[in-house]
Amino acid sequence: MSNTFHAFDFLAAKSTEVPPIVVVFGNESFLKRLVIRSLRRALVSDEDSPFTSLEGANAEWRDVVDELSTMSLFGGERRLVIVESADPFVSKERIRLETYVEKPRSTGVLILEVDSWASNTRLYKAVDKIGLQVNCRAPEKLVGKRKVLDEATLCKWLVTWTKQQHDAKLESTAAEQLLEIIGAEFGLLDQELSKLALFAGEGGKIDVQMVRDVVGGWRTQTIWELIDAAADGDAGEALKQLDRLLQAGEHPVALFGQISWSLRRFAAATRIYQDAEREKRRILLRDALIQAGIPHWNRKGLERAESQLKQLGRRRAGHVYRWLLETDLALKGTHSNPHRARFALEQLFLRMAKGLGNASIR
Repeated sequence: MSNTFHAFDFLAAKSTEVPPIVVVFGNESFLKRLVIRSLRRALVSDEDSPFTSLEGANAEWRDVVDELSTMSLFGGERRLVIVESADPFVSKERIRLETYVEKPRSTGVLILEVDSWASNTRLYKAVDKIGLQVNCRAPEKLVGKRKVLDEATLCKWLVTWTKQQHDAKLESTAAEQLLEIIGAEFGLLDQELSKLALFAGEGGKIDVQMVRDVVGGWRTQTIWELIDAAADGDAGEALKQLDRLLQAGEHPVALFGQISWSLRRFAAATRIYQDAEREKRRILLRDALIQAGIPHWNRKGLERAESQLKQLGRRRAGHVYRWLLETDLALKGTHSNPHRARFALEQLFLRMAKGLGNASIR
């Protein structure tokens, strides 16, 4: 039986039994802090109880073993040793760790906090059998042969976390909107949820409009309107929203970063669709968009993205990557001046305008 769990599952579990060796791995420091805090509470009597924390780059094997072998002054409690940023320590002491896992000290618990933790190593497989491994990465799922962010699972966790930690009710659609604005940045998501909970009041409801007003504000709302207008082929509306943002002090380069992120998904979907055609595989345009990163659970958003991609047409959609590259180079070179930068963005929107269809592109 595997002893490797995602942080969401570990934090939701009621069991507090902690084995003698635990590995907390991944790139989400917020989730790591939650997991290690939970482990500490399960092992020591209170937050002030002593434990040993070592820095991975400076930790010596003899010091780690000495701490693990020392009987606790607090009776039945086991010694807790945490090696933080332990990647260099694991690389240096991998053989000793493999030996230790076979016969760990009963007097202590060793927690290794690492970023990288490859599943094809002997150490991973050994800890998976007798220890505990907690994956602190954003949840993922397979779409075709690719792993993509599991937005539905993340949004469900945000709803639960808001209720438990901030005593507020986060609507599922509001969680989707928050994720769309912030991205899968757990620390930032928690900060914004804390702010939203204050606006909602104790036990209050957080809806989509509150997320837009408090987190995004009118600037975020206008950027999304700009992107939607451009993708819809409504160049006039896109130019009007662009002017409004520039007048408010937004920098064209910053705007392009968000615009580019959205349009790259259309380009990726086009490439996925064309690759399937070349391989004589039938694929729905909607499935190609999902593989490219359009949230599958947002039915209205997916339908609109499909309509927008059809509006662009096969030929123009196939040029989006090149257009984005040309715009990026212009903003960093000939059009780096803010007054000239707007012309580069305006040219991008005009290339996407409705009515051009599959006309020749220069």
